[in-house]
Amino acid sequence: MFSFLISFIVSALFTLLIIKQARLHGAALDSNLHGIQKVHAVAVPRIGGLSIFLAVIFTSVMTVMRQPLIWDWIASLLACASVAFLGGIVEDFTQRVSPLRRLILTMVAAAMGYFLLDARIERLDWIFSPWFLQTMWISLPLTVLAVAGIANAVNIIDGFNGLASVVTICMLLSLGYVAWQVNDMFLLVLTLMVAGATTGFLIWNYPAGLIFLGDGGAYFLGFMLGELSILLVMRNPQVSTWYAALLLMYPVFETLFSVYRRLFLRGKSPGMPDGIHLHSLIFRRLVLWAVGRKDARALTRSNALTSPYLWLLSLMAVIPATLFWRHTWLLMVFCMVFVFSYVWLYARIVRFRAPRWMILGKRK
Repeated sequence: MFSFLISFIVSALFTLLIIKQARLHGAALDSNLHGIQKVHAVAVPRIGGLSIFLAVIFTSVMTVMRQPLIWDWIASLLACASVAFLGGIVEDFTQRVSPLRRLILTMVAAAMGYFLLDARIERLDWIFSPWFLQTMWISLPLTVLAVAGIANAVNIIDGFNGLASVVTICMLLSLGYVAWQVNDMFLLVLTLMVAGATTGFLIWNYPAGLIFLGDGGAYFLGFMLGELSILLVMRNPQVSTWYAALLLMYPVFETLFSVYRRLFLRGKSPGMPDGIHLHSLIFRRLVLWAVGRKDARALTRSNALTSPYLWLLSLMAVIPATLFWRHTWLLMVFCMVFVFSYVWLYARIVRFRAPRWMILGKRK
């Protein structure tokens, strides 16, 4: 818990400082209030990822002072993560880094992790026996695409106050629990460290939205989730590879479904932003209608009310993954259940037939 508490306190203080300084000098404010995916009423700092990144570095130094033997691992992981973080944070400040360049930087970071950390997908579990990927020419591109995809997926779900942060915290705590179960103390410390830093940011982000995660934070957290998941599964053969698949199912399937919807159903580029992600539909067709008013205070309230729907959806994957982390066949079943539930829910909402339990009472 030392890592979690220190990281939480440092992140909370750094985040508060960034909020004050950004508002004072106008640095990295998200002042575009009319974009297709914008749901805030005032300019807000979008560099919350910087406080998470700095808190993780600070806590890493403190941890290494107590446990010098893990220095090489932590230094290598943070060096890789810095590359993924760089593209996002530069975009947050300049708005001039294209999605393709950010994706390439994240792929470079994943390739670095492949060689520096042995964070590589070399096994795929099935019901009766695992498949081993013996050749680097299969393992390397699969690993790079998986980690870059997860980082991009976290960025995609970062649409409302607290959404990506709470989802990430739940996943990190699950990784920490399983790491504790298999006695992998290095990964336990790292997951608690990143979870603490994200929680320190969260208290300023939710519900009021005083600061946003930004691309830097989303890519950093997504990269860390990808790397830590691969390391946990590959370092500990008793952990099924389907544990990682189910754990990360919500952001990953949101991304895959969005690509399918844009490319095959609408005939548009998968990289084009739109306003019909599941979280956007819940906001516009359920929450915004229920709140009624459209002033700044009501918009903030609607923003905050949207995230809990998606937290619960994510927990449909996180909880069974955490409970059945070694049982491949059960994890595969829950993956299919999640996919079916997501598609069913999306179809109901897009047709204005949302389940009754999701509909809030309309305010007068």
